[in-house]
Amino acid sequence: MKVVILAGGFGTRLTEETEIRPKPMVEVGGRPLLWHIMKHYAHFGFKEFYIALGYKGEAIKQYFVEFLSLSGNLTLDCPTGRVIQHERHDEDWVIHLIETGLTANTGGRVLKLRPHLGDEPFMLTYGDGVATVDLRALLDFHNREGCVATVTAVRPPARFGGLLLDGPRAVEFTEKPQIGEGWINGGYMVLEPEIFDRIPGEDSNLERVSLEQLAREGQLSAFRHEGFWQCMDTLRDKRYLESLWAQPRPPWKLWDEEESA
Repeated sequence: MKVVILAGGFGTRLTEETEIRPKPMVEVGGRPLLWHIMKHYAHFGFKEFYIALGYKGEAIKQYFVEFLSLSGNLTLDCPTGRVIQHERHDEDWVIHLIETGLTANTGGRVLKLRPHLGDEPFMLTYGDGVATVDLRALLDFHNREGCVATVTAVRPPARFGGLLLDGPRAVEFTEKPQIGEGWINGGYMVLEPEIFDRIPGEDSNLERVSLEQLAREGQLSAFRHEGFWQCMDTLRDKRYLESLWAQPRPPWKLWDEEESA
């Protein structure tokens, strides 16, 4: 199944980083967040990616060209200009880098991928968040529900730690990774090709127009994910993800070391 990753937004709430690169290219642990997302999908066997480019898309193109061409041993044949790569790349991914415009909205970016995706269901997520979503279970759920679209519902991360109180005294600080109530769209969607007919045009917002319409029609299912999920909207979020990646086992790193090329 093909995987679409929306990577064309301006990332205005993370301008400290996005003045020079698109948000999916902001690094966590020395790798772009986009790489972390793709490793997650590949871990579950989904390895054909369509990256919807927009703002500073050339940075994403450059990364993947270098990601491929600079790995392993190379021979440079100066008279012919040939570059010979001696080993196969460790990642067996197929990556399509598709220009979807500088100002297109989320629905418009998806609509522009229609010629590439054909008439089959596909997965879609945003290029600015990581999670432990079981993608096989998500796909099974989507197939059972039979809706046009499925979103992954997640608990929004708590912005502050908590206090445990005993009468007038505070007895313990707690770090609460998720709040106890409320759900939001965490991405990690499965969409049927009928979604294209629900997107009016390039300026259309996928969530506020297409998905809300499907919800009113009873054609939007929600896969509840109680595990880890974290977006990277601010510099604080980036620092939090960096701190988690420095742990012996980062929460979203489901792949084994031999998968960590």
